[in-house]
Amino acid sequence: MDGNGRWAERKGLPRVAGHRAGAEAVRKTMRAAADAGVEVLTLYAFSSENWRRSDDEIADLTGLMRFYLERELKTLEAEGVRLHLIGEPEAFGPELAAKLRRAVDRTAGNRRLTLNVALNYGSRQEIVKAARSVAIRCCSGDLSPAAIDEAAIGRELQTSDLPDLDLLIRTSGEMRLSNFLLWQAAYAELLFVDLMWPDFDEAAFNDALSTFAKRQRRFGGR
Repeated sequence: MDGNGRWAERKGLPRVAGHRAGAEAVRKTMRAAADAGVEVLTLYAFSSENWRRSDDEIADLTGLMRFYLERELKTLEAEGVRLHLIGEPEAFGPELAAKLRRAVDRTAGNRRLTLNVALNYGSRQEIVKAARSVAIRCCSGDLSPAAIDEAAIGRELQTSDLPDLDLLIRTSGEMRLSNFLLWQAAYAELLFVDLMWPDFDEAAFNDALSTFAKRQRRFGGR
């Protein structure tokens, strides 16, 4: 979800206004995904590299996260949305981490859509941790090195209970993955759109699904 800050700057607004507008875009996209029958929607909300931003912007982002979590929890429950987290949200402090855990627990039984939110997430770090876990199992004798395969690594990833990515959408015209779901996106279709994230809405999401439906997926077969 890229472009919140630039969207605000172009309108002569503070960057936090872009993040607020971006949060509204999340609501629209989540509803569009649920209506379209999408099983899992993953949002890259805060990368492990985002800590390089200013202290004020990080404070704004975490404050908004707390505000929208409290405001939207009832909506998630009413819409049948299950909240799932990847990354290391504990870095945001015990209070917010506890709120996130409660939200995950309260929505655990919902089945209409899984909203997978990446918080303090970096894909390389995730893969390193998975490799470390496999190495520990080998050292303890629980796993033979000869048995290490893609499935063994996949079981150690934070998305082990989710399907691989089908479609990856990046907004704002940037054309890079930025350390996002590198393993899971191995055969994903990539779509780069020029819209800034705050302008991404139901129509833009449905356009993305239409584009995806026209792609011929080969999975390396031919």
